[in-house]
Amino acid sequence: MTQRILAKSILNKTKQRDPWFLDDYTLNPYSSCSFNCLYCYTRGSKYGVNMAEKLSIKSNAVELLDRELALRARKKQYGIIVLSSATDPYLHVEASEQLTRRLLEVIHSHRFPVHILTKSDLVLRDLDLLKAIDSDAILPEDLQGKLSHKAFLSFSFSTLDDAVARIFEPGATAPSLRLSSIATARKQGLHCGVSLMPLLPFISDTTEQLDLMFETFKALDISYIFPATLTLHGHNLSDSKPLLLRAIAKHYPELLSKYERYFANDTHMPLYYRKAFSNKMKALCRDYQLPNTLLG
Repeated sequence: MTQRILAKSILNKTKQRDPWFLDDYTLNPYSSCSFNCLYCYTRGSKYGVNMAEKLSIKSNAVELLDRELALRARKKQYGIIVLSSATDPYLHVEASEQLTRRLLEVIHSHRFPVHILTKSDLVLRDLDLLKAIDSDAILPEDLQGKLSHKAFLSFSFSTLDDAVARIFEPGATAPSLRLSSIATARKQGLHCGVSLMPLLPFISDTTEQLDLMFETFKALDISYIFPATLTLHGHNLSDSKPLLLRAIAKHYPELLSKYERYFANDTHMPLYYRKAFSNKMKALCRDYQLPNTLLG
């Protein structure tokens, strides 16, 4: 059951910008997530196996953000606000709550740049606000002249296959709808790209699947692409590692021994895999002329 909570603060100042997402601040309108992606790093006993059951709405988020951004703006502490770092800003409940939209209105009024990370087509509702932010926001001084936009929209994918997505991200919007959303956003002039985080070993990271992805995204005229490997955490029932391994055992039993071996003693894929993956992504980005950065 969805709860309403009063947050003590809403805007988080990051210690260091992520080189891909360029986050100076992060903002999470909701706590927990109804998309239930098995590989999500936020999983654990705090939320349980079905994260939707612990979904919370930060009911005072708009008032908090208005005060916090007013103070930051007076001090000229402009920076890119990323929605969201720990949950999707366009969960199903957002359709009725419109909390993310109201937060974007506050962000626009204080002229802060923004980067949206989402798996949902609901973001299309707010393209008007993203375009207004792109026009009116003030970039931090050290990024002025390095960025051509001030609003960024990144759609996240682990696969393009709707059936595969239903296994690993059962509550999320289908990839086919995300692809349509990219087309719409690009037609309206949004600086829009793709976060391939994570690609699934032997499922969506094969040569055939990667070529399909890059061809598809290139045809949609995306602005950038961020590919990353799979990481898995924990040993409890609600952690990402046992949840994803159970899904592999059920739907891809022929891959289970490989996954178990790779993640037996580490949260990451083996170093040799990560190096090969990095080289492959650099080659694909070069061949398809897709930058893996917002800068430039």
